[in-house]
Order: sequence, then C-alpha cells, then structure tokens
Amino acid sequence: MRGPTEFQGAHLSDPVLIRADGMPLYTFTSVVDDAELGITHVIRGEDHVTNTAFQIQIFEALGSKAPGFAHLSLITGKGGEALSKRMDSLSLASLRESGIEPMAVNGLLAKLGTSDAVEPRLDLAALVAEFDLKKFGRAQPHLDPAELGALNAKLLHQTPFEVVAPRLPPGATRGFWEAVRPNLERVADAAYWWRVCAGELAPMIAPEDAEFLPPDPFDATTWKSWTDRVAVATERKGRALFHPLRLALTAREQGPELRNLFPLIGRERALHRLQGRPA
Repeated sequence: MRGPTEFQGAHLSDPVLIRADGMPLYTFTSVVDDAELGITHVIRGEDHVTNTAFQIQIFEALGSKAPGFAHLSLITGKGGEALSKRMDSLSLASLRESGIEPMAVNGLLAKLGTSDAVEPRLDLAALVAEFDLKKFGRAQPHLDPAELGALNAKLLHQTPFEVVAPRLPPGATRGFWEAVRPNLERVADAAYWWRVCAGELAPMIAPEDAEFLPPDPFDATTWKSWTDRVAVATERKGRALFHPLRLALTAREQGPELRNLFPLIGRERALHRLQGRPA
C-alpha cells in the first residue's frame, strides 16, 4: 500500500527541463544562474509558485543551497485587467522614453500591494529601510499609470540640482531648477522654461506695462514692486493684473511662480516681450 507521499507523487508528472531539440528551459536555467551567482532571495509573482518545489529539488540535486522564495500577487491594470508583456506602454523602455524617473517606478512597486502610502523616495536605501514582505497582502494590486505620473512629479519636486544638472539644458543654473521644479512633471519640461528665461519667445499678448519696469538689477523683490506699481497705475488687480503679464512673459497660461522667474528672464527680455516683440 502506498503512503501519502507516494500516492500524491504518482499523480504528478516530472517537470520538463530540456526540450527535444536540446534547448534547456527556464525551470532549469534559472536555477543554474541563481546557483552560480549566489542568489540568496528570489521574489517573484505567484504564477511561479508551481515551479518552486521543483526548483528547490534541482538546487539540491546540483549540490547548491536553495535561496529563500517569496511570491507576490500579480499586479493588474487600473481596471483589474491582466498585464501583458505585449503592453508596450508599461515596458521599462517606454516608461524611460516618456520621462518617468527610475526611482518613481521603484517607489511605486515597493509599496503597491501594501497599506503604506506611496511617497517619493530619492534613493534605494530609503526604500530598503521601509521594505517588508509582510506588508504585502494577497489581493491583486492595481497599477494606475496616472498614479505613477503623479509620483514622478512629486519626486522631481524634491530632486536636488546636482542630481538632475547633467540632464538640463546647457547653462541652466541651480536657481533656475529650484524656480521651475515645483511645476514639472518630467525633466524634459524644463527645456521650455529655460527658453522662457534664456531664449527667444513670441509673447501671446502685449499688455503695455513696459513703462513701469524698474531698472536693473532684478532680484527676488522686483516682481512684487513692479506689479504693485502696475496695479496702482492701471487699477487692475487679481487675474486682470497677473494673467496678461504671464502670457506676455511666458506665453503660457500657467507655470512656475513669476516672482522666481522674473529675475531669470531679465529686464531686456521682459521689456521686449511686454512690447509684443519676440525676445
């Protein structure tokens, strides 16, 4: 009479490790790789649970210590749909090309499926200090691209100039980065605002407030002192005061605080734009 283990084993087929053409399969090759590289922990999707017992036996057959295994619930799309390798929009290459920062991806994946708040972290050490497999639940987490985009923006808002400087337009300064980063969603967006500060721009409107411009040098107090003068002289206030000035100086409806951009734009460039001339 068979024992329980023998009976159960009789109903299980041996895993296929090598195809008929001699090509080894994942079940075997991943074990060889992990053994040679000295991998101590394997964290993967729960769809690999059925491989784990076989692979532990292969480790033992090769005379290697099996790593510790953990299996997480599979991530689904925003609506609960299965994610596929054919969804190029969520490939790492596609995310990189769209301007998503590596630490935004790391930050979301490290918390997705846990009760922890998804917050920006500037380096892996910060994530490692908070990471705990026990925090992950069994429910399938939903990956929302909009959440990833929002996290990316929050990350940039904290990113120091030294980290991003090589990716900014030539000549961009610390002051420029600190002025524009609160309004950026992607690093590439900084290129437009550098053009606003140091390039030529066609204004959308000429509010004819150039006569009130103070002399050089412009500093952190110039914007307020100038707009106060314009408000008194024209009796404009609120949106009627600031909106035309923003359109003239930046050609955009919204953007970084003009009190921070104004000294970077400078008097000559501001004068030309307020007169309706590209500058």
